[in-house]
Amino acid sequence: MSDIFNARVLCDGCNMKMEKTNLVRDGFNVRALECPGCGKNYLHPEDEYKLDQFSKLRNKQFQVKLRIVGNSYTVSIPREIIDYQDEMQKKLNKMLFMALEEPEKLSIFFRKRIFE
Repeated sequence: MSDIFNARVLCDGCNMKMEKTNLVRDGFNVRALECPGCGKNYLHPEDEYKLDQFSKLRNKQFQVKLRIVGNSYTVSIPREIIDYQDEMQKKLNKMLFMALEEPEKLSIFFRKRIFE
């Protein structure tokens, strides 16, 4: 199936040919079509769907249990987050990266971050 973004698309407002561009929304690089005349833009449907899925998870708060296993503590990561991350990366990395960013803030990363 061909991608609609490979077709010539005209702006419905000013009838000019729309140009391909990339926008950054919530940290995502999103493909879009932008009209050089009026500035109207349309997001790629696939990227818009991924952005919507992220927004739903981002606004949801999870309450998880802290358990003791041997000499370590464990936290269950909700299935919704794992499924979303698995879909985004195509292959889920089983090694996570963790950082104590503030006295009451523990962050878990699916990829290694480069700190500046």
